Amino acid sequence: MSSVAVLTQESFAEHRSGLVPQQIKVATLNSEEESDPPTYKDAFPPLPEKAACLESAQEPAGAWSNKIRPIKASVITQVFHVPLEERKYKDMNQFGEGEQAKICLEIMQRTGAHLELSLAKDQGLSIMVSGKLDAVMKARKDIVARLQTQASATVTIPKEHHRFVIGKNGEKLQDLELKTATKIQIPRPDDPSNQIKITGTKEGIEKARHEVLLISAEQDKRAVERLEVEKAFHPFIAGPYNRLVGEIMQETGTRINIPPPSVNRTEIVFTGEKEQLAQAVARIKKIYEEKKRKTTTIAVEVKKSQHKYVIGPKGNSLQEILERTGVSVEIPPSDSISETVILRGEPEKLGQALTEVYAKANSFTVSSVSAPSWLHRFIIGKKGQNLAKITQQMPKVHIEFTEGEDKITLEGPTEDVSVAQEQIEGMVKDLINRMDYVEINIDHKFHRHLIGKSGANINRIKDQYKVSVRIPPDSEKSNLIRIEGDPQGVQQAKRELLELASRMENERTKDLIIEQRFHRTIIGQKGERIREIRDKFPEVIINFPDPAQKSDIVQLRGPKNEVEKCTKYMQKMVADLVENSYSISVPIFKQFHKNIIGKGGANIKKIREESNTKIDLPAENSNSETIVITGKRANCEAARSRILSIQKDLANIAEVEVSIPAKLHNSLIGTKGRLIRSIMEECGGVHIHFPVEGSGSDTVVIRGPSSDVEKAKKQLLHLAEEKQTKSFTVDIRAKPEYHKFLIGKGGGKIRKVRDSTGARIIFPAAEDKDQDLITIIGKEDAVREAQKELEALIQNLDNVVEDYMLVEPKHHRHFVIRRGQVLREIAEEYGGVMVSFPRSGTQSDKVTLKGAKDCVEAAKKRIQEIIEDLEAQVTVECAIPQKFHRSVMGPKGSRIQQITRDFNVQIKFPDREENPVHSVEPSIQENGDEAGEGREAKETDPGSPRRCDIIIISGRKEKCEAAKEALEALVPVTIEVEVPFDLHRYVIGQKGSGIRKMMDEFEVNIHVPAPELQSDIIAITGLAAHLDRAKMGLLERVKELQAEQEDRALRSFKLSVTVDPKYHPKIIGRKGAVITQIRLEHDVNIQFPDKDDGNQPQDQITITGYEKNTEAARDAILKIVGELEQMVSEDVPLDHRVHARIIGARGKAIRKIMDEFKVDIRFPQSGAPDPNCVTVTGLPENVEEAIDHILNLEEEYLADVVDSEALQGYMKPPVHEESKAPSKGFVVRDAPWTSNSEKAPDMSSSEEFPSFGAQVAPKTLPWGPKR
Repeated sequence: MSSVAVLTQESFAEHRSGLVPQQIKVATLNSEEESDPPTYKDAFPPLPEKAACLESAQEPAGAWSNKIRPIKASVITQVFHVPLEERKYKDMNQFGEGEQAKICLEIMQRTGAHLELSLAKDQGLSIMVSGKLDAVMKARKDIVARLQTQASATVTIPKEHHRFVIGKNGEKLQDLELKTATKIQIPRPDDPSNQIKITGTKEGIEKARHEVLLISAEQDKRAVERLEVEKAFHPFIAGPYNRLVGEIMQETGTRINIPPPSVNRTEIVFTGEKEQLAQAVARIKKIYEEKKRKTTTIAVEVKKSQHKYVIGPKGNSLQEILERTGVSVEIPPSDSISETVILRGEPEKLGQALTEVYAKANSFTVSSVSAPSWLHRFIIGKKGQNLAKITQQMPKVHIEFTEGEDKITLEGPTEDVSVAQEQIEGMVKDLINRMDYVEINIDHKFHRHLIGKSGANINRIKDQYKVSVRIPPDSEKSNLIRIEGDPQGVQQAKRELLELASRMENERTKDLIIEQRFHRTIIGQKGERIREIRDKFPEVIINFPDPAQKSDIVQLRGPKNEVEKCTKYMQKMVADLVENSYSISVPIFKQFHKNIIGKGGANIKKIREESNTKIDLPAENSNSETIVITGKRANCEAARSRILSIQKDLANIAEVEVSIPAKLHNSLIGTKGRLIRSIMEECGGVHIHFPVEGSGSDTVVIRGPSSDVEKAKKQLLHLAEEKQTKSFTVDIRAKPEYHKFLIGKGGGKIRKVRDSTGARIIFPAAEDKDQDLITIIGKEDAVREAQKELEALIQNLDNVVEDYMLVEPKHHRHFVIRRGQVLREIAEEYGGVMVSFPRSGTQSDKVTLKGAKDCVEAAKKRIQEIIEDLEAQVTVECAIPQKFHRSVMGPKGSRIQQITRDFNVQIKFPDREENPVHSVEPSIQENGDEAGEGREAKETDPGSPRRCDIIIISGRKEKCEAAKEALEALVPVTIEVEVPFDLHRYVIGQKGSGIRKMMDEFEVNIHVPAPELQSDIIAITGLAAHLDRAKMGLLERVKELQAEQEDRALRSFKLSVTVDPKYHPKIIGRKGAVITQIRLEHDVNIQFPDKDDGNQPQDQITITGYEKNTEAARDAILKIVGELEQMVSEDVPLDHRVHARIIGARGKAIRKIMDEFKVDIRFPQSGAPDPNCVTVTGLPENVEEAIDHILNLEEEYLADVVDSEALQGYMKPPVHEESKAPSKGFVVRDAPWTSNSEKAPDMSSSEEFPSFGAQVAPKTLPWGPKR
């Protein structure tokens, strides 16, 4: 509960009505002197008597005493204030921007209320809300929640009272939240907590807490009493900082609810036990009666702007006055225009309280500085830098800039304000002297072109002329552009902007039609390509349409000739893009893709670079065989030929052209390519290439192994013949698991049906949605016959039978190992037949088969074949030294896997043994024969192969022999190549990169001897087929290295030049520019002597490179030295006041002079003996010209400096002598001492005339007699 006496409009009117008219008529402070002096009663009105107060409080009874209630307007306006410390968004570059503005717009749209924001002098936020009452209340709630930092408090009331706070359907709670602009959280019924949480502003929380406690008090079973106490006496009852009411509550155990100042209620509610409640009521009544009897009031006028200083932060100043003097200070509400402050307390304390009120009111002052509004932002500085310097020194001073007004308002402690005012006035004077502004009219439609892309044009003008250019936003449709800054820069910027505008008036716009698919390519990644075009044609503005518009129109705008040139350039660019976007697809057998890519992508990279095309290969895990080539047509064809030739070289690939009428092509390809795909799959995966649709060509190309190509050709021609006569199609359905069985091993069964009937049967591909559908195509009678045969086969498959066969238990393991892989393969191949082997350990030989009759028979036959293979299996040993095993296996065992697939054998490698011990073990049986003594003796022979070298091959005898030969062919061979020892490190390359590259490229291992051996022999190990290529590659590399060695020797020629060290900096140039140019131009290295090395001659410059180049570089250096020797230095006296103007911003102007006259100009450093001495160095004639130019500039700039100084002298404010006439002092008429014999008061006495803020002696009582 707060006892700050900030009154509402209504309560304040009531308080004032209790005052006699004389009390309201108080002389305002600082009033102007009038011709007649005021009377004593006017100047010092007497304090009211008690009776007067009572009389004035009574109103006459009569017919007019009943007040007529005014008609309320439907649209109301309320002002809410958010103090600085409670603002959520404080750090904003510009008021009215960012998140705060967005939130206000959202609130306006959601509630329908109108919001106006303004920033108060104390940086608090004032929000004026207009609209219908409910809209204003909703808006207020949103403002508090979203723009003000939220505090929270809890209020504890009995759990059974919660429902009364919520109300029917939650209406009461919603109404309460809306009224107090808070969020009230009530615990759920199942939650034992009785604490209600209130979130919102401090004021809102107080109101909501009061209302909740009132509702609870009404429902409380304990005694409840309400006491009417005038609002003005609430602060006395609450006591300073609510201490008094807190003590009473603690002592009596009664809950006392005093309404907060912002709530216009007078009743105080007591809740508690009857006896204790009566005690609390009696005590409060006593305080009320006593204060009512003893206290009196005085009304004083205090400027509205000073009220907040009297209130203090969070009302602390009012509480302080109440604590010190026992006087309550009543301030009118912020939305009232009244300036009257009422002090209520005991008469003897009123004087001290009034002194403190005025002390607090006058502790701050408001002042203003005249400054043109356009200068305000220069005074503030970039991101407030200039202003920060003042506010850091004097943090209590608040400086306010009002837009459109030519003044700056300062507010804060008096001393600080005067210092800040002085500093700002100095800044204003300085800015007025060196700043100017101009306003120009340019049609607003050209504004965006003046600004340029991302502000490029306008930023360049701003930087170049050091000015600020203010262009109005598009929404204003204003033509006025304002330029502010240095007078010379302002004129130059004005001239350039007007030139640009006049040029734009003569510009033309052209629409260029460019397909949208090329837009991104023309713009380039991160816009680098369009940047190049814009740099080439800087005067042309190029606008691309938004990608979402799907438009092909690119707009060019600029001078007619430039637009034409840019159009031609872009049309040529588009033509190149069209030419380069030709695409061609090349089907290549999947197994040859890796050969086309090459080791480390070498082959494909070479083809791409040489043909200048983009080549995309399908992903490794993809089933696609198509390689896509993109680029110019001729280049694509060349790349295609090269890729096809690689395939042709690698395999026996034949290519045949077949002529089929173009009109039949679509029907031969079939729906989604099903028909042509079936032919390609049936004929061993040949590639059939049809010409592009619409080309009119009849040529179809078939590519693949010779035998398969002939087969495909025959089928394709047969199908084309059928299509030309009459084609008939029928669809039949069969379960997908039957398809493999219907096709048969290697397509045998389906081929038999086709050969007997002449119809083509197409099974669905893996990507087809309908996996049951089988299509039959051909002549009607042939299709009908094939349909009949297939349907009979499918019907047999649908008849499920169960059969069994006998398989010896020793073979069972082969079928069930690897999670029954062999059984799964049988099931897939033979229409999903189920094969069940007996459980292990039962020793049964009965195997059950369940499925379609034909499938079961075929599966039995296949199992029998596998058993025969197992019984005919032999084991063969292949001795290959262990060191070659890894090479034989290949990467990830790929070579071994290939051999096991090709020859249907099992291959087992021995475990690795570092130090094998030869032991006699029983030899491996071959075909059931036992090993004889001879073999045993052979194993003990030290010449026999080690156990760790023997690879075991299992399978049919003939297959094992073939696999053994294939393994032996994989054993690597070693050859030696002679390479000079000094080249070995270059062959190896940096971190072994060179040798690794060769090993990857030629698929061999290259061993370079250790450096300490000094050997020239390099060993190459690998497959015999790869060795010759590797040897040639190594010798070619040696030739390259020898050529490089010779070139290195030629490049290391050294030449020394003697040059005086004083010329070295000039030869090096600024940031090494000159010497870098010589190095690049002559391809040499130039070394200057080390200044810190005393042993090294300081005049020797060393040049390294080819002999011819070093001589050319030497001549270039000597030429510079010759020019430097001819140079002279002259000192020129130049007034130091114009140095800054001649140097220019960041040395831009002086660099321009030095470049123009080819001289070097040095200005004296700060603290130099002669601040006017400037040194010019260069060729004699250039030095003279440069000096003349500088002196002319000095004369011109000096005139400006003199004028500026004279102007400053005139602008100093005149010093007037103060009037020496003695002051009359303060004069009044009809004073008591003029009529009576009383002595006139002593004006020098502090007792008679106490000063504000000083302690007053209690005996004097200057503010009225004791009552």
